[in-house]
Amino acid sequence: MSLALIGAVAFSLLGAVAATVAVITARGARNLLCDVFDSVPGPRQLIDAKGRAIYSNPSYGDRFGDSSLPAPDALEARLDKDSEAYTLLARLREDVRHGIGGSIEFPVPGAGGEETWYQVSAYPLLRRRGMAFWFIDDITLQRQMEQVMNEEQARFIDLMEHAPIGFFSSDPEGRLLFVNQTFAGWLGISQESLMKGSWRLHDLLSEPAPAGTPPYAVAPEAEKGESLEVRLKPAEGAPFDALISLEMVKDMEGKLLRTRSVARHLTRERQNAEALAQSERRFARLFDAAPMGLALLDSDGCILEYNRSFAAIARPSGKLDKGRSFAELFAEKDREALKAALADIGVAGESAEGEAAERQEAVRAPVEVHFLGEPPKVAALSLLWAEALDDQQSGYVAYLEDVTEQKALEAQFVQGQKMQAVGQLAGGIAHDFNNLLTAMIGFSDLLLLRHRPGDQSFADIMQIKQNANRAANLVRQLLAFSRQQTLQPKVLDVTDALAELSHLLRRLIGDTVELQLVHGRDLGLVKVDHGQLEQVIINLAVNARDAMPEGGRLVIKTSNVALTTSLRRENEIVPPGDYVLIEVIDSGKGISPDHLSRIFDPFFSTKGVGEGTGLGLSTVYGIVKQTGGHIYVTSRPGEGTTFAIYLPQHVSEGAEMEKTREVVEKRDLTGIGTVLLVEDEDAVRSFSARALRNKGYDVLEARSGEAALEVLQNGGADGEQAPKAIDLLITDIVMPRIDGVSLVRQVRESYPEMKVIFISGYAEDTFRKRLDQIDGMHFLSKPFSLKELAGKVKEVLSDSAV
Repeated sequence: MSLALIGAVAFSLLGAVAATVAVITARGARNLLCDVFDSVPGPRQLIDAKGRAIYSNPSYGDRFGDSSLPAPDALEARLDKDSEAYTLLARLREDVRHGIGGSIEFPVPGAGGEETWYQVSAYPLLRRRGMAFWFIDDITLQRQMEQVMNEEQARFIDLMEHAPIGFFSSDPEGRLLFVNQTFAGWLGISQESLMKGSWRLHDLLSEPAPAGTPPYAVAPEAEKGESLEVRLKPAEGAPFDALISLEMVKDMEGKLLRTRSVARHLTRERQNAEALAQSERRFARLFDAAPMGLALLDSDGCILEYNRSFAAIARPSGKLDKGRSFAELFAEKDREALKAALADIGVAGESAEGEAAERQEAVRAPVEVHFLGEPPKVAALSLLWAEALDDQQSGYVAYLEDVTEQKALEAQFVQGQKMQAVGQLAGGIAHDFNNLLTAMIGFSDLLLLRHRPGDQSFADIMQIKQNANRAANLVRQLLAFSRQQTLQPKVLDVTDALAELSHLLRRLIGDTVELQLVHGRDLGLVKVDHGQLEQVIINLAVNARDAMPEGGRLVIKTSNVALTTSLRRENEIVPPGDYVLIEVIDSGKGISPDHLSRIFDPFFSTKGVGEGTGLGLSTVYGIVKQTGGHIYVTSRPGEGTTFAIYLPQHVSEGAEMEKTREVVEKRDLTGIGTVLLVEDEDAVRSFSARALRNKGYDVLEARSGEAALEVLQNGGADGEQAPKAIDLLITDIVMPRIDGVSLVRQVRESYPEMKVIFISGYAEDTFRKRLDQIDGMHFLSKPFSLKELAGKVKEVLSDSAV
C-alpha cells in the first residue's frame, strides 16, 4: 500500500475520530486518538494553530529524539537555509496555516555524507482551524529502488535501440509503430519519420511482396513463425539481405493487435564473417610463416599449436606431436629450469587479475635452451602467460629464436679474441727472438765462410746454425697459430704436395701406423704457402700417431667439394663455393666431447704433462684460417678422429701453376753499389754489414733513424762525406723515435727514386697498410741468412739497373 493511500486512510480515520469526539467524552476521545496515532507506522505528530506539538507517536521520538519539538522545526534544523528543501518545507508550513494540506519529498544530508529521503505530508483538521496532522515517512529505499529501476530501464532501452539486430512492430495494416535505431540506421531513415504512420512494411521491401502476403508480413508463410530472408531497400545505397522473424500479438478473441519482428542484417553479417575468415586465414599464414618459432602451451606445459619455424628448430629431423610435454624437447640440463620458469610465469599470470599491463610483467626474459636431436639446435626462449588460449583455459605462448648460428659466430669471435691476444704476445716475442736468431744464423754463416767441411769447427758451427733454424721454426709456429706470419702463397696441386710429403710422414708416424693416401680425381688447385701446408699436415699426422699408441691406420683423403649453400660444422660456417677438401682420418682413441670444443685453444692439450705444448692444433687453426680456409673436427671416444680442411679452389686464367718446390739456382751473389744499413740491434747490423761487404758492396751503417738522416746530410761516422748517391736503403721497421716507415718518407723527399728493403722480426702483414703507401719497397723477414740477405739485395739492385 502506498504512503499516500495510508495517509488518506489515516486522514479518514482521524476525520471519523473528530466526529466522534463531539459525542463521546473528552477522555475517551484522547485515548482513541492516541491508539490511532500509535498504530500508524512512521513519525506522526499533531500540531495546534500556534505550531505547538500536541501529541507525537513513539516513532517520532525514536527518529527525532525530542517529542515536543514540532515536525517542521525538527526538519528545518537538518536543512541548509539556502536549499530547495528548506524552501519547500516553509511553503508547506504556510499552506497549513491557511488550511491547505500537501505533500513534499526532499533529501536530508546525514553525518557520514549519505542522504535520507523524506516524504512529508500535512493534513489540516476541518473543524479545528489551524490544527494539522504531520506525517513523516523515510522513502530512501523507495527512491533507491526507483533509481535502480530507472537505470535498468535506460539500459534496456539503450540495448533495444543499439542492439546489433533490428526490432520493429506494425499494426494489422502494416503501418510501422516502432523501429529501433539499429533498424532505422540500416535503412538510412530517421526513427521519427518511420514511426509517423506513413511508412508501411511493404514499402521497405526491395521487390513487391508475393501475392497473398498480409500487409503486416513480408511473405505469406511469415505467419507460421518461420524466419524468412528478404531484400530491404535503404534510402540510399544498394539493397541488402535481411532475415525477418515475425511474432503476432492478439487479444483474447484472437484479433490481431500488432506484430513484433526481429531483423538480422545478413549482408553485413556475411561480410563480417568473410572478413573474420580472411583475417583468420591471414593470421594462420603469418603464424605459420613467421621466421620466429611460436608455440601455444596449455597450463601444464603441453604443446597445443606450433608453426613451421618452431618445428624446424625443435625437431628438424622428425615429426613434432601435439600434446607432448614442451620440456621433453630440451636437453636434460635445461628441463628443470624450464619447468620452474613455466610455474613462475603461471603464478604471475594468475595473480595479474585481468590487468593487461600487469600480465605483461609475466613475460620471461629470453633464456638459452638446447634442443635434442641432430644437428643440435640452440635457441633463445621467451615465455608469456596468456589468458584463454582456446576460450576455455589459460596457458603460455613460447617464442623461439634460433641462435645456433649466432652462438657459432660468438664462439668464433671468442676464439678470434684468444688468438688475437696470444698473437699480440707472440708478435712481440717473435720480434725479439728473430733479432737474436738473425745474429746467430748470420754469424754462423760468416764462420762457415772460414771453416769449410772437414774443418774441426765446421760440425759445431753447423749444430749452432741448425738449432737456430729450429728456433726460427718455433717462432714461425707461434706466429702461425696467432695468424701473424708472413705467408708466401703459391698455386699448388695438393696431390703433388702430399705425394712429396708422404715419405717424411711415414718416417714420422712409425712402422705401427699404416699410412694411406686417397687422391681425388681432377683435384682443383689451391693457393697456399707450401711450407705452411706441409706443417699443417705434419702436425695433424703427429697428433694422429700419438692417438694410436698401439698402432692403427692414418688416411689422408682429398676431394673436390662444391657447396651451393652454407655448411655448418660445429662452430665453423663454410660459405658457398668450390673447395678442395683434405680429410685426415685416424683410427685412434678419439677425443672426449668435453675436450672437443677446446682443442684449437692455445696451450690446451689432451696429452699428459710434458707430452705436448698445446700449440700444434692452434698452429693448424691459425694457418688454415689465414689461408682463407676452414677446419672442423669430428670425433667419438674409441672411434677415431677426422679433421676436415676446406681450402678455396684457385682459379687463374692463363697462369701457369708454380712448382711446389722452387729450385734455388746457384747464382753469383756478389755485387757493387752503396747500401745504407739502418738497424738498432747491434748484432744484426754488424752481421748484415759484414755479409754485404764480403759480397762487394759499400755499406754505411746507422743505429737509428736520426743517425741515418745525419749520414745522408753530413757524411759517415768517420767524417767522410756521404756518397753522391746511395743505391739502396735497408732499414728495420720498428725502431725508437723515428721508425723505418717514417725514415723512408723523409728520405724519399730528397731521394725519390731510392730503392728500399724493409727488414723486421714482425710479420709483414702487421705493417701491410703502411707499407703499401710506399712505392718501390721490398720486405725481408727476420731471421734471414747470409745468402737470403745477399740474394735479396742483388735482386733489388738488379731490378734497379734494369
